[in-house]
Amino acid sequence: PENINGGLLTYPVLMAADILAYNAAAVPVGIDQKQHVELARNIAQRFNSVYGETFVMPEAVIPKVGAKIMSLQDPTKKMSKSDENVNATILLSDDKDTIMRKFKRAVTDSDGFVKYDVENKPGVSNLMGIYNVFTGKSFEEIEKEFEGKGYGDFKVKVAEAVIEELRPVQEEYKRLMADKQYLLDTANAGAEKAARIANRTLTKAKKKVGLLLG
Repeated sequence: PENINGGLLTYPVLMAADILAYNAAAVPVGIDQKQHVELARNIAQRFNSVYGETFVMPEAVIPKVGAKIMSLQDPTKKMSKSDENVNATILLSDDKDTIMRKFKRAVTDSDGFVKYDVENKPGVSNLMGIYNVFTGKSFEEIEKEFEGKGYGDFKVKVAEAVIEELRPVQEEYKRLMADKQYLLDTANAGAEKAARIANRTLTKAKKKVGLLLG
């Protein structure tokens, strides 16, 4: 209630426009974005039914695990880059020492054992979800791996898995950031391509509703 603003109305519509303008058939999103893809589908379906086939009907692609990563400091809310607590969020640009420190400080519970139970052990379950995403191990395998071990060992292993998977991403990021001209050329080429696709879609839609002749 204390944060009602224009974004509540404009953001979902802008996201729908981004999806529909580029004829996106599959849209990879987290679970909290599913309703925005549903809005895009509603708009496409309504427009197509009134004016004829124009927009591609998008489908949300949501992973079974990891679709909503929770805060490391408050596992009842989503991890967010806007969180005021810097220890709550892992950034792709965080160095390995920072990532390790943040995971070591992650909120768990006083039980002392690793078990997937979102309702009663949200902090541990969140870390298990992250470990699952980065290692591919099932929750049963994770529970067995850390049977008889404390949260300290578990947190370190989760951090190491994240650090190792992000390492090539960060190395490539540094390489690309060192080549500014390549980035500018790629951005310009991408913008031209995106504009061609979007303009074709927009022109088609305008013709359907009578805003353009011919």
